[in-house]
Amino acid sequence: MTSRQYDPRDPFSPGSGAPGGPSRQPRSAHVTLAGADWLASASPFPRSVHALWIDCPANPVALPCGVAFDVVSAPALFGRRVLDRLWQKGPGSGPVAAQRGRLQLFAAPGTAQRLPALLGWEEWARAMPPLLCHGTGDTVTVPPLYPSGPEEPAPPVSRWVVAPEARHPWLPDAEALLWACVRVARAAAGSPLAELPVRPRQRTAELSPEVTPEPAM
Repeated sequence: MTSRQYDPRDPFSPGSGAPGGPSRQPRSAHVTLAGADWLASASPFPRSVHALWIDCPANPVALPCGVAFDVVSAPALFGRRVLDRLWQKGPGSGPVAAQRGRLQLFAAPGTAQRLPALLGWEEWARAMPPLLCHGTGDTVTVPPLYPSGPEEPAPPVSRWVVAPEARHPWLPDAEALLWACVRVARAAAGSPLAELPVRPRQRTAELSPEVTPEPAM
């Protein structure tokens, strides 16, 4: 199967990224066996998930969040820009899926709870579209393991952009996603602060004793 390279003009293309991050190898829209094991590990019944894939390999599967991953869902255009930022100037991304006009970024467990709290103290959050954060107690639908063939008349509504390839993939946390989201919002507003470091506003009580609060940019 031929891998497609990451195209920054296409919100639904797999990423290859730039030097400096945790995984900079060319990515495929094809889930590897190790990647399938990782996805199935999100379920309390991983063997049942594998059985569903064996019986219906072209069907999406619903998996719970909060164990192997959380998911942050963004509108396609904003999500594409966040993904670009993560790969071009940030740490990279974990698996990413396209679902009905939205981009789903798979993130470290706990991100769904922490990211909204960080955004609540970030002034640039008002310039972002609503983000849907799925964590413990939530379920998301993941695309089929294999991409549709070239004979398909139209792209499927559910497909992998950056497919899982490892049994223990690196996943961005809330801070990494906040970093990318704020930079995208700043750039869209034409702010000269777009390339400056972002420091989310935090309550002093939330900081560990050895950390000194710094003002938000």
